[in-house]
Amino acid sequence: MNPLKTRKLAPAPLLAVALGASSLLYGSQAVAMDLLLAFREASSQDSQLASAQAQMRAVQQRLPQAQSLFLPTVNASANYAQQWTEVNTNPTVNYTSQGLSLSLNQPVFRLANFSTLEQSKLAITQVEAVVAATLQDLVLRVAQAYFEVLISQDALITLRAQERAISQQFEAAKRNFEVGTATITDQQEAQARLDLTRASVAAAQNDLQIKIANLSLLVGSRPKVVYALGPKVVLPTPAPANEDDWVNAARTNNFSVLQSVIGQEIAKREIDKQRAANYPNVDAVVSSSASKGSSPFQPSSKIQNNSIGLQVSVPLYTGGAIASRIVEANALFDKARQDAETARRAAEQGVRSAFLSVNSLMAQANALEEAEKSSALALESNELGYQVGVRINIDVLNALQQLSSTRRDLSKARYDALLAGLRLKSAAGGLTSDDLRSIRAMLATERPINIPPDVAGTSFDTPVKVGQPLKPR
Repeated sequence: MNPLKTRKLAPAPLLAVALGASSLLYGSQAVAMDLLLAFREASSQDSQLASAQAQMRAVQQRLPQAQSLFLPTVNASANYAQQWTEVNTNPTVNYTSQGLSLSLNQPVFRLANFSTLEQSKLAITQVEAVVAATLQDLVLRVAQAYFEVLISQDALITLRAQERAISQQFEAAKRNFEVGTATITDQQEAQARLDLTRASVAAAQNDLQIKIANLSLLVGSRPKVVYALGPKVVLPTPAPANEDDWVNAARTNNFSVLQSVIGQEIAKREIDKQRAANYPNVDAVVSSSASKGSSPFQPSSKIQNNSIGLQVSVPLYTGGAIASRIVEANALFDKARQDAETARRAAEQGVRSAFLSVNSLMAQANALEEAEKSSALALESNELGYQVGVRINIDVLNALQQLSSTRRDLSKARYDALLAGLRLKSAAGGLTSDDLRSIRAMLATERPINIPPDVAGTSFDTPVKVGQPLKPR
């Protein structure tokens, strides 16, 4: 199947969002930034996208340039001269001459021009694929920066909850030691674990500020509110579930593949253009000229010349240049063909890797969901055992740390799974604005960009459900 005939390359859906199709949903001074708005803001100032769009505007001019080769060219020229002549005993004679000419050249048959016209159309399609690929890359960069903020927020929230719980455990160990029901070891273990957790909180706060700065740089402003996954969200799974279906889509629709395939077609047209140099060129030529002047040897005169006819030029011998250019064009076509195959293989490898990553992260999210439940029960059991004297303080501290670590890992797995899904769509060439809207619908929990110190708790009280299919475009 020829992708040039089955795939429209213009990135209209994503470009519509980039140009502000969602602007009606937001005020001009929005303080809350969801994922779709983040993409719109980033697209308005991203230098990579601006560069690709400038390249597209430049390449689009190749079409009128190629079309001009079929249109006539008209040239006009004029001259005026002041002359003088000295003849022995006669005085110097001054006289003037002036002329005007007009010519029109209409190409009748220039075979190479047809190849040039086709190349210009293909080049425009190719640069549209470049812009589409750049837009998809921007979606991934924005999503990654946005999710990294949310992951850092979840880590900070969870660590603060862990800090408060360990602090309470430390106070309990301290009281028990004071009344003689526990050893100093319990208090010291709790103190050490509390200090380590506070260090982790400080690191998490710093990491969050870095992630906020990265997002702010990308979107051009510092959002005050972002949106996180809700507790009952259903993460999308790849559909179709067959890996080969994604591979086939990538080998046809991946934008890097499309660029290479179109480059191969352009190289093929170049062979035709170089071969056309062996054919004659035929032009219709119309000219008209008028001159007026005088001299010491001729009275003043006016001359009018008009002509119309066909001009044929045939390359009889060019020193082997034409043959050499044909060989060069064939070699470049072979290179373009190999480049296209390399792009297909890279796309296949990329989409397989993305497909496996999505499924792996889904499995991790499922496992971590169960691990979070088990860790919460283990903590509850250890706390009860500590109260009745069958568990020691370190058991409670370890259970706290395990639950905190599990919740952080679960948060990361959820967002990584969403990002991997976007990367899978991108590798298959099917990422659209609808995918952004689907994820925006899942990010329903409003949060301040900077988590206040009194916000400490878990975002995972309700288990995450995994398994709702999301079909690719």
